[in-house]
Amino acid sequence: MSSKAADYKAWIEKADSDLLNIQNNINGRQVPWDTVCFHAQQAAEKLLKAVLVFHGQIPPKTHDLLLLQKKCLNYEPELSSLEGDLQLLDSYSETSRYLGDYIESIEEEDGLEAVEAAKRIRVTIQAKFPSR
Repeated sequence: MSSKAADYKAWIEKADSDLLNIQNNINGRQVPWDTVCFHAQQAAEKLLKAVLVFHGQIPPKTHDLLLLQKKCLNYEPELSSLEGDLQLLDSYSETSRYLGDYIESIEEEDGLEAVEAAKRIRVTIQAKFPSR
């Protein structure tokens, strides 16, 4: 396996770890919906960084999903279809990391919506790069 392919796979595995973390939280007795949203955002971030790595780019150290998408569009224009999901998840980039009123307002509906967005992003990228 080439270094580029190995790095791509490592980013995908990290994203899948976030998705597993989500599932484990949802299966728990008490669900921390802010944590679920955080891991959904993190999964999307890592998936976009995987695309950049696949194309030989060094992913920027940012949590800004729309910036990452913009960079990915240079190589994969069809990822523009993810914009709505990325906008949704981008809102959890900082709000789920820090204390504040917003965290306490994240509810089950928000969490489930974030999970579905992350899953759609994973499916889209998996379909684009199925054998890697």
